[in-house]
Amino acid sequence: MRSTKRLIALVLLTLCVPAFGKEAPSNYLDSTGRDDQLSGGVKMIPITTPKGTFNVWTKRVGNNPRIKVLLLHGGPGATHEYFEAFDGYLPAAGIEYYYYDQLGSAYSDQPDAPELWNVPRFVDEVEQVRRALKLDENDFYLLGQSWGGILAIEYALKYQQHLKGLVISNMMSSSAAYNAYAKDVLMPAMDPAALAEVKRLEAAGDTENPRYMEILVPQFYALHILRMPPDQWPDPVNRAFKHLNTKVYVPLQGPSELGLTGTLSDWDRTADLPKITVPTLVIGARYDTMDPAHMEKMAKRLPNGRYLYCPNGSHMAIYDDQKVYMDGLIRFLRDVDARP
Repeated sequence: MRSTKRLIALVLLTLCVPAFGKEAPSNYLDSTGRDDQLSGGVKMIPITTPKGTFNVWTKRVGNNPRIKVLLLHGGPGATHEYFEAFDGYLPAAGIEYYYYDQLGSAYSDQPDAPELWNVPRFVDEVEQVRRALKLDENDFYLLGQSWGGILAIEYALKYQQHLKGLVISNMMSSSAAYNAYAKDVLMPAMDPAALAEVKRLEAAGDTENPRYMEILVPQFYALHILRMPPDQWPDPVNRAFKHLNTKVYVPLQGPSELGLTGTLSDWDRTADLPKITVPTLVIGARYDTMDPAHMEKMAKRLPNGRYLYCPNGSHMAIYDDQKVYMDGLIRFLRDVDARP
């Protein structure tokens, strides 16, 4: 009888262990045989564009034959650096993941070629990166945060046959809805005099004036981008902002996060969300620049959608509601991996 109970307990314990967890602890940090071993996981990938061939920077962390997550940073023109928060969670969960600076960002080439800064070209770049990293439908998860969420949606609509799962983090599916939320909800909550000064600077085309961000950081960014005192923002976040390429950011986004006024201002994929059939996690946050109710509706429009709500988070809920964000993300990856 006692041996029977032990056997039952062993079977139950085995069933509770995620499939990827069986291999990860023993070989997670073993890069033997990997073509990036010499460089510690770093791989420079040549990208073919209409303006020639350029190199983009990627870095692999860990080994997992079933779960490989490619991270698409925001901006546009920001960097992978603020994703370094994942180092505190994903290795312990045995998840393989890839940092990646898009063309024009930080460690990647930064050509002076404005005609390259458009959505279709970036989507093609992501596909070239996928092929170079040998990711496929058996292991490939794509996580896009903010602008990276736009890129992830666009990639899924064109190449979802290569995806095992998708994560849309802190990004609405409509620029018009994003702007309406900023205008109708977020701006009225600002100090009227501060908002008026911001609008005057924008109207005058004087957004490079230091005063512009002097107003926006305490009045908007510290409330809706990252809910921490700016002098306490984590180093990875500060480095990402320091390395932001405004030659990419401003033409697509506009001068700030207070709405979207660049070439992305007419982007809308809400009607196309039902076409994305792979398992998809949408992550929203209470204090985000993005409307959390809109993002919850996005998850419902997706045939295999799920919504993760960060009640204490903002646009960078990856930091200001970190445990909720990370636990929900890891749970999603495990659930998808456990599917037959």
